[in-house]
Amino acid sequence: MGAPYSTYRIQFTPGFTFADAGNIADYLHRLGVHGLYASPLLEAREGSTHGYDVTDPTRTREEFGGKQAREALQDKLTELGIGLYVDIVPNHMAVPNPWWEDVLEKGQESEYAKYFDIDWSSGRVLLPVLAEDAEDEEHDHFVKVNWRRGNQELNYRRFFDITELAAIRVEDPDVFDMTHYEVLRWGAEGLRIDHPDGLADPGGYFRALRAKFDGWIVVEKILGPDETLPQSWPVDGTTGYDALREICGVFIAPTDAFEPRDGQPTFHEVEHASRRQVADSILVAEVRRIARLVKDVPFEDACAAVAEVMVNFPVYRSYLPEGLEHWDTAVRLSSSPAVEALDEQVRADPHGELATRIQQTSGMVVAKGTEDTAFYRYTNFVALNEVGGSPDRFGMPVEEFHQRAAAREASWPRSMTTLTTHDTKRSEDVRARLAVLAEIPDEYLAFEETMTARHGLSEPSLNRLAWQSLLGAWPITEDRLAQYLEKASREAKVKTSWVDRDAEFDAEVAAWPAKVLGLPEVAAFAERLTVPGWSNSLGQKLVQLTAPGVPDIYQGTELWDYSLVDPDNRRPVDYELRRELLARIEDGWVPEVDETGAAKLLVVHRALQAKARGFHGYRPLRAEGPAAEHVLAFQREHVITVATRLPVGLARKGWQGTALPLPGPEWTDVLTGRPATEDLAALLDRYPVALLVRGES
Repeated sequence: MGAPYSTYRIQFTPGFTFADAGNIADYLHRLGVHGLYASPLLEAREGSTHGYDVTDPTRTREEFGGKQAREALQDKLTELGIGLYVDIVPNHMAVPNPWWEDVLEKGQESEYAKYFDIDWSSGRVLLPVLAEDAEDEEHDHFVKVNWRRGNQELNYRRFFDITELAAIRVEDPDVFDMTHYEVLRWGAEGLRIDHPDGLADPGGYFRALRAKFDGWIVVEKILGPDETLPQSWPVDGTTGYDALREICGVFIAPTDAFEPRDGQPTFHEVEHASRRQVADSILVAEVRRIARLVKDVPFEDACAAVAEVMVNFPVYRSYLPEGLEHWDTAVRLSSSPAVEALDEQVRADPHGELATRIQQTSGMVVAKGTEDTAFYRYTNFVALNEVGGSPDRFGMPVEEFHQRAAAREASWPRSMTTLTTHDTKRSEDVRARLAVLAEIPDEYLAFEETMTARHGLSEPSLNRLAWQSLLGAWPITEDRLAQYLEKASREAKVKTSWVDRDAEFDAEVAAWPAKVLGLPEVAAFAERLTVPGWSNSLGQKLVQLTAPGVPDIYQGTELWDYSLVDPDNRRPVDYELRRELLARIEDGWVPEVDETGAAKLLVVHRALQAKARGFHGYRPLRAEGPAAEHVLAFQREHVITVATRLPVGLARKGWQGTALPLPGPEWTDVLTGRPATEDLAALLDRYPVALLVRGES
């Protein structure tokens, strides 16, 4: 089957198994989905709801039904013409697992000793324990050390700072074969590769994978705003965070109202401090391991140089000798004699251990420092605080969007596009509602100031995040909001954290939802965002589904979905409701834009039907008249997409006198079934979007 024209992401859990997926396969087929995009399906830690903690890569996960149930699901999907696209985890495994236990028992004599990225210079594996009063326990091949006292002795590479996830060495051909044999024999049409930046040699890994697999390969690579994938990687593209930033950005109005105020630091200052804290604390073991490789520099100076270079990386990592300009930037911003020595050594051997380890670790510093710290501290306008996003780049001009879309069609037409994933900080519909605030910044900031004076949280950045999250996810239950704010406050690491708790502040945060959820002022302001938020949601969804790339739909988001970061975005999906609404749409129902979300389901269904017939190319279309700035439109062969942007400003002026010249006659809006007109007041009188297909009736 190769590359799909669309995918639907399913998070398999012990509560949603292969059999459950089989039960919704017919619904996905009717919806128009071409590929089921599955979360990891290999044996994982018992009860895991995400599957990235693999314990045995040679077996299908039993909690999902095992091998026979997976094969039955694949047979059903094949009958329906739906491909299987699987998420795999080449970077790490959960510990303990049978291989790890063998290493702890036998040390370097274990046949699996080379499987894990362990520094054997001490002769043993150092295992951290968290108890404050834990006594060190020594064994022949490992020693348990107190985590708070001994986190600088840690000698195995982890997945970020998670000590229960140990990195594996897929650069070794034997390890590659053992960890990939099972999934490659399934006959899946495509693979999604998790966290390639943690690998010693991503390019080499992808070349080895391509030699054994000729299907669709997309990589969970977080690109900077002006970064592209290395040309040497034989892959089809990314998992779509770059497209997310572009699509969401074009629906945000330009404004400077959310710039730092009252002496607030800039985003760059917050980001730098956050990365520095991460390098000096939770990832200090990794920094020190790298520093030991730097020659002719005092150890503590080498530690400082390694940390500073990683903190100053302009992107997640470099892939030397490709991307040398990113390495140059990091070195230039970190200038010191120790950095100069580090730079000289890396340039002399760009494939050596020092270069390899500093590159694969820089992505950890950037991700933990930016996504999981700075994005919870710099909270002036959180719709921009998304994986792959840039909070200091406010919105995106229409012309820039067109340029980037055309470039994707020319260079990466099989790259995935997305709006919501299992890792996004908030769902697409939350961001669409928050985008409205950029059109009414003065009113919102006045609301925030008034409500903060009465009911604010004592920590300013969390306070700003809390009010925006409350409005964006409205209506939300007390438990969901409390769980989110607990995670946000601890990720920010300002007044509390996962490791160092502040009981008084934690109690204040936990009590806040109950105080504010019943406030009439909150309900009134949230209601003001609802209708324009729906317009933004429909617009960005139609654009994602029809713009260049392979669009992914995250489970359940074919209706309104106001989820926040995991685990909130992994709640069960009501597929029976979706079946019922889709059946009515198939019978000709043209729903209103209302709280049911059926209008979004209509947009998804019709767009996927158009995708199934195939179209290519990209041609910007431009409206004419007083409201022309409120239109985003483009043509792709026999399909034209029309989306409203900045709906609050549009409501003040209306469409009167604004037209969208169409290339030729005989266009039909397949959302309403009506012949298309160039008069936007008439074309968009029912929905804020239109999907025009040539010759349809």
